[in-house]
Amino acid sequence: MTEYLTTAGNTIAYDVTGDGPLVVLAHGIGDSRHSYRFLAPALAAHGYRVANVDLRGCGDSGVGWDGYSRTDIAGDLVAVVRHLGGPAVVIGHSISGGAATIAAATAPDVVAGLVELAPFTRAQSFDVGGLVRHKRFRTAYGHLAKVMFGGSLTSWKKYLDLAVPAKPADWDFELARIDAKLREPGRMEVLQAMCKASPSDAGAHLAGVACPVLVVVGSADPDWADPRAEGEKVVADLPHGRGELVVIDGAGHYPHVQTPDEVLALALPFLAETLARA
Repeated sequence: MTEYLTTAGNTIAYDVTGDGPLVVLAHGIGDSRHSYRFLAPALAAHGYRVANVDLRGCGDSGVGWDGYSRTDIAGDLVAVVRHLGGPAVVIGHSISGGAATIAAATAPDVVAGLVELAPFTRAQSFDVGGLVRHKRFRTAYGHLAKVMFGGSLTSWKKYLDLAVPAKPADWDFELARIDAKLREPGRMEVLQAMCKASPSDAGAHLAGVACPVLVVVGSADPDWADPRAEGEKVVADLPHGRGELVVIDGAGHYPHVQTPDEVLALALPFLAETLARA
């Protein structure tokens, strides 16, 4: 059942399944909580209370927010955890990896740990060499530019084709759902705003994260010329010993969609250890 939390004068949609320690799931841009359709029930089956959240402007959450930065999203996530009764581990994908970083640094009383999936958590430089050397990265960059500046839904779907190199069985249905959602008034504008939002606010908070952090990236993620190197930089910017990096071979930008069993196997021991200490 979809529930709604009013915060900052608008509504955040979420659903809760299972009983036990709290895990909050936050998706990436242009998507909704449905992207965790494989991971959420599996976590609930393993004894966790799973709150699956639609980011502001996405899914069933309201549109017309004042901002769509990682800092804005972090405030929403903290509000959800406080409303449901934390502490929680936050699992954040892409833009939400950065938002989760800010949430952990600014609300350490309610965020006990982070799992960052393909996170955009650091300021990005223009990688000319990477664009020249890596076709996958170059092609994805071109599609995302057309989304960011032109609002092209066709380009977004072409990007997703690269970002999920091995498709789940329900991919055609899922792509149709994403298409329909982004045709709703205001939804594409939210996607564009999130594309333009700089990760620098999240990067500035990495050194202030006191909780454990598991960073998971796919070796075939088209968002970076070298996904492993990006993950290593995130871990290096955290306080010493706080972060761990795992690279899933062959996974793209959506490891929780493409390789949910591998993500679950990584998340379960991290959750058990982290929430036992919380």
